[in-house]
Amino acid sequence: MKLPEPIQALEPYKERLQIINGLHGTHTSPSHSPFFGALGGYRGSDGVPPSGPTIDYTLSNALPETLLPHLCIGMDSIENMKAKPTVANLSASGAGQPIFMHSNPNHLYQMLYGGISQGAIRKQHEARSSMFDRIEQLAAAKGGSLPGADKQRYDQYVQGFNDINGLRERLGKVSSHLRRFAPEVDDAYANPEFETDWHDRLLDLGISALKSGITSVLTIGSGRGEIFGAWKGLGVEQQGHNLGHMKQPNNPIWIKIRQYNSRMLVKLMQELESVPEGSGTMMDNTLIVYTSNNADYQHTSGKNWPVMLLGDYDGAFKTGCFTQLDGKRPINALYTSILRASGVEVDRYNMSEKMAAKFDSGTGPLTEVMA
Repeated sequence: MKLPEPIQALEPYKERLQIINGLHGTHTSPSHSPFFGALGGYRGSDGVPPSGPTIDYTLSNALPETLLPHLCIGMDSIENMKAKPTVANLSASGAGQPIFMHSNPNHLYQMLYGGISQGAIRKQHEARSSMFDRIEQLAAAKGGSLPGADKQRYDQYVQGFNDINGLRERLGKVSSHLRRFAPEVDDAYANPEFETDWHDRLLDLGISALKSGITSVLTIGSGRGEIFGAWKGLGVEQQGHNLGHMKQPNNPIWIKIRQYNSRMLVKLMQELESVPEGSGTMMDNTLIVYTSNNADYQHTSGKNWPVMLLGDYDGAFKTGCFTQLDGKRPINALYTSILRASGVEVDRYNMSEKMAAKFDSGTGPLTEVMA
């Protein structure tokens, strides 16, 4: 049996694929999007700060330490990516602590590889570095007399500059290693014809961060966790909110978008397969989770939250199968399963026993999806 047209690019890899149907996220109140709640497994909404960490951040803490604990990249229309090159909608390190995703590949390249670059990129990197150092010094000297809530926000602001400057120093110490992995900078960085030119280069940067060991956890938001998104480079003229209101099954527009996402998944797998690791490859020790931040459709109740897993994570997950669940276990149970496979002894993720009594029929990992 062949995979359907939208994900047909994965046909050569279907023995490494598990499709899961029947998880739910009703407790996240998704509708348009639960924002942080999609990866956190808790109630979320537009403009509502995260109420706890998200699984990607929690996982980055469970895995061996890397130069950058966790990298988030987000893809949107070219106008949105230029106007707001960083946004925070999906990932968080804790309650009230969002993690920003990067949407301008020029800025992200400078952050990761500016210290080993030449010419204009190097000059921009040095100028930004000097500015950030000075801002951190000035900011740290102020703010002591602010009231409680403002001081907390201010401290997060100062910590942000501290994190940026600390990352730059850590990357500088391994510059010779990073040179092997830095993508080539072509004209599409500065002059993209379509937003998909930037999408492709953001993916290249994310892959390079994994292959080089800068990070072990990569989050990619194809619509930045909002209700927008654009794919004019695929010939899709409609963009944003209207895409969600279209009928999706057998819709050529949505087939194109999902085919594009599937090709990205294939590229990610192929690149990780090219890196030796242990007795196999980096892909052998990787789990790719492909899902929506909004369950199954626009204005959803979240009663069915489909997920595709690629890779078996060093033998932890079943592959080459379709798994139908009964709709009584939440997305949190999948996150619990991933943490268990990562060596973390946990029975629930971001769900109290009181909440579980209403939203989870079981406890611990999803035995149906584990090998």
